[in-house]
Amino acid sequence: MADPPADLPAVAARFAAVVRAAGIPVGADRAERFARAVTLVAPDTLARLRACAHATLCLNHEHDAILDAAFDATFGGLLDPADNRGGQPSGPQAARLPHDPGVPAAERSPAGTGPAGALTVATGDASRADDGRRIGIPSIGSEAERLRHREFGELTAEELSLLAGVMGTLRIATPLRRSRRFHGAPAGYRVDLRTTLRLAHRTGGDPLRLVRRRPGQRRRRLVVLCDISGSMEPYARAMLQLLYCAHGASRAEVFVFATQLTRLTPVLRGGRPGTALARAGTAAPDWSGGTRIGAAVSDFLHRYGRRGMARGAVVLVISDGWETGDPAQLGRAMAMLSRLAYRIVWVNPRTQSPRYRPLVGGMAAAWPHCDAVVSAHRVDALGELVAALAAPHRSRG
Repeated sequence: MADPPADLPAVAARFAAVVRAAGIPVGADRAERFARAVTLVAPDTLARLRACAHATLCLNHEHDAILDAAFDATFGGLLDPADNRGGQPSGPQAARLPHDPGVPAAERSPAGTGPAGALTVATGDASRADDGRRIGIPSIGSEAERLRHREFGELTAEELSLLAGVMGTLRIATPLRRSRRFHGAPAGYRVDLRTTLRLAHRTGGDPLRLVRRRPGQRRRRLVVLCDISGSMEPYARAMLQLLYCAHGASRAEVFVFATQLTRLTPVLRGGRPGTALARAGTAAPDWSGGTRIGAAVSDFLHRYGRRGMARGAVVLVISDGWETGDPAQLGRAMAMLSRLAYRIVWVNPRTQSPRYRPLVGGMAAAWPHCDAVVSAHRVDALGELVAALAAPHRSRG
């Protein structure tokens, strides 16, 4: 569930004041219950928000109609709560607090006698009343929810940081492989001689019970090669933040490249996502530079991959495939990487377009060696990436 907005206490307190002015004796304790209910239920419709108000602010069923009128006036601009206390409403508009600092001094009056106006704590969209005025409608929707449908390339650094909580709900899990370690198992196909002989001391040296064991399982290593050239810079920051926030990705080996290869695994550990990304930008001297994918993959294979890091691993390549070097070099490097790695998943935000075809350049050379190619261009598309990383079988070619 998304975190509640920072102005929720103020909205709850002022709505409770409107309800109290309408004739329901609501105190600070019930306003706190209303705010807590909104936090727990996270209502996404006005009907659910109305149900939270009835459950926490109504003292008996006689107050239902009064609360409905106050709710409509506050959150929908439909009725004036003065209708239920003998006032003279000036039209269908939202109730204004009698002592709101935003109300002019000439319009302030004791509760129950003053004119109605617009609730000044509104934080959401604005609608227009019958008399042409704009009325603010409070919104308790999370800002992160509104950013889920926007591409990472359109987000600012501040907006991207708001998605850290959403990315933290994802779990990146690579396929399982056999471990070199053995564990005790009743149905194991090997006899654990050491444990069997140790237990035989209790029965006079006779091994009455055969203890069996079987190989354990562990997650395959995740290796990330991320393009940080100018065309991929916003997507690269989003992918690095995902690897920092998502469960199960903290042990991934992360490399970035533009014109040269840089290992960022130690840099991304610890601290907040924004701090980690700032350290990553400082550690990579070619951030937002050119793109030499083939040279970077070849460098990785020579320095790390063939020495064991890529053997049996799931390799995630994040790039749009715009190769400024020789595409043939990238093809040879990808062919060698495919013989070492268990799976190769390529993230290319350009593939979101149904008209995209890998006909030229780096993607044409790399495509035959990839098990999956996904876009992952926004939060809603990250599920496809998580599924591709967790797929248990190879599907190359």
